[in-house]
Amino acid sequence: MTNIAILGSGRVGGVLAAKLADSGHQVTIGSRNAADISATWAGTPVAVADTATAAESATVIVNATPGDSSLERLSALRSALAGKILIDVSNATERGPDGMPGNLRYPNDSLAEHLQAALPDTAVVKTLNTMIFTVMADPRGLKIPPTAFLSGNDGAAKDTVTLLLADLGWPAEWIQDLGDVTTARGPEAVMLLVPALLRRHGMIPFSLTIAH
Repeated sequence: MTNIAILGSGRVGGVLAAKLADSGHQVTIGSRNAADISATWAGTPVAVADTATAAESATVIVNATPGDSSLERLSALRSALAGKILIDVSNATERGPDGMPGNLRYPNDSLAEHLQAALPDTAVVKTLNTMIFTVMADPRGLKIPPTAFLSGNDGAAKDTVTLLLADLGWPAEWIQDLGDVTTARGPEAVMLLVPALLRRHGMIPFSLTIAH
């Protein structure tokens, strides 16, 4: 059992929290509006706390906050995140005029790299950002096996994340370790495809996959 904090109480955070708790992990959702969402999780194994408390009590933290504000939010938690693993599943994009994701916030590098630079004592691992949120915890729901990518500087941290992905339903052969944190640039750029996919197909389950 791992003590996991999910920072972010939206659809992504909710899906991951429910599945990881069902897998036997101790899960706390960290939210700036903890009092407002507590009733949603009442009677479940998922706890709710303010963001700082959730981060301080966990050994693994999942960043499911909006990517355009993640750097500011998590930089403020630097001491609470020190010595821990941060799984970054967010995508940093500008907001388009129709509410869809727009241009990349960090077009020449990646959110994961900025988080690693801002949190030097934390092992940042990028993953699960190349799919719609439902697939993160139900990869077998697609007709074709999807791919989950890993990017990060710490090999041991990536091993831990791989085990947690298995608890979310990801077999090892569906996981691709791309290398260090700079390799997050490619997966994050996949977000440039998403608005067109959503406009054409709607909110159906989808994921990037590698066929070979």
